[in-house]
Amino acid sequence: MRTLLLLPLLLWPGQAVAQEYAPSREKPPEPLREFRAAWIATVHNIDWPSRRGLSAAAQKAELLRLFDRAQALRLNALILQVRPNGDALYRSSLEPWSHWLTGQMGRSPGYDPLAFAVEEAHKRGLELHAWFNPFRAIASPSQSVSSQHISQTHPQHLRRYGKHLWLDPGEPFVRERALRVIEDVTRRYDIDGIHIDDYFYPYPSGAPVGAFPDDATYRQYGRGDRNDWRRDNVNLFVQQMYGRVKRAKPWVKVGISPFGIWRPGVPRSIEASLDAYDHLYADSRKWLQNGWLDYLSPQLYWRIRPAKQSFPVLLEWWEDQNRKNRHLWPGIATSRIQSSEDPGRPASEITNQIDYSRKLVKKPSTGHIHWSFTPLQSNKGGINDRLASTYRQPALVPESRWLPGGNAPQPALEAKIQNGGWLRVRWGAQDGNVRWWLVQARYGKAWHHISLVPGKQREWGFTPQSGRPLPNVISVRAIAPNGELGKASVVAYGR
Repeated sequence: MRTLLLLPLLLWPGQAVAQEYAPSREKPPEPLREFRAAWIATVHNIDWPSRRGLSAAAQKAELLRLFDRAQALRLNALILQVRPNGDALYRSSLEPWSHWLTGQMGRSPGYDPLAFAVEEAHKRGLELHAWFNPFRAIASPSQSVSSQHISQTHPQHLRRYGKHLWLDPGEPFVRERALRVIEDVTRRYDIDGIHIDDYFYPYPSGAPVGAFPDDATYRQYGRGDRNDWRRDNVNLFVQQMYGRVKRAKPWVKVGISPFGIWRPGVPRSIEASLDAYDHLYADSRKWLQNGWLDYLSPQLYWRIRPAKQSFPVLLEWWEDQNRKNRHLWPGIATSRIQSSEDPGRPASEITNQIDYSRKLVKKPSTGHIHWSFTPLQSNKGGINDRLASTYRQPALVPESRWLPGGNAPQPALEAKIQNGGWLRVRWGAQDGNVRWWLVQARYGKAWHHISLVPGKQREWGFTPQSGRPLPNVISVRAIAPNGELGKASVVAYGR
């Protein structure tokens, strides 16, 4: 068989080649499933772009380097911050261009970063989730502000808390504005997910706990206990966000990444100075239990030990709250490797946490998100070397069985060896929903997950490489928008 596979390389240029692959009943192995993602933060230029004011070409080049690294590490998703503070890293009629791109809010970077990111991520088999901050208005006191920014067009809805300006979640206009922004992006961009993090009411920094200046809002809209009312405002926003996204595109996943401890003392061994339930008014357990999201990524940024903020203890508690069997993909603090926040933390802490999550979370919904991309780009503490073993095989994003979008069609597959010795694989598809195509190939006795191909694409090429000729067997399967795998079409050499 090995000699036969090398024969095409001996042909003279221009010589016709007969088809050497024919349909086969062989079945490819089921692919591994695991969500492997990283946040790309744009606020304060944490991850991208490296600084404000870079040219469009330089910004694109930086982003492509991040995407190439993600692909090389065998990640399968990226979470890009597109609305850090009432602004936009995409073309918008609702909000001005972000200050973090050009250094001047409202100034166009000369291209559409989100459109570029979606296209380039998908080329590499990566999901792209758009990350929004719904209530933060100004992230830096020195930040320039456009006349189109909400702080200028609707200043009556802003509240100063400490050093920051915040949009009041108790104002119906504020919640509706954020919902419109999220729904607009969902409809106009081919994103795979909508994501929000842990910023609801502000963290109590620079001002007393509970002192958020919403007296006027409470007098107008409030009822009962003010803390309960504030939580109701956030609950309503989360519930409506989920509904609005599903109304626009039912298959787009909705993810939330709250503070990792629901309340101090829950479970009993857990200690914390912050009570997210009473300080941020975030009842994240309620959102998970009610199924108002498709994945929850609690920020479990602490070590496995000691017990007072133990990663596995917290993750197991969250898994127990997951009554609707949504995805539970914890956030892990890769940035804290050898950091001032956690002196001496080794890279092995991160891979050990991944191993724990694989054991604790119900299969096949395992996964995690790295905070943030910069340590992966710099191989901080040798983390990438460890991930090479942890991510030994590529993985598909787990299926979201509760979402519509199944009925993945079986493709009609054709494979021909071309002049020059390379193999072209083409396929057509019947009616059905296709988000991706999974291309798998067998070399000798070993199957390999070769690539995820965007749903609109209909061909793939193989070239012989040193030590590896063309594959014996090729399989192509459709992946529906909800992650469901369709029936494989398979062709084999010399059959």
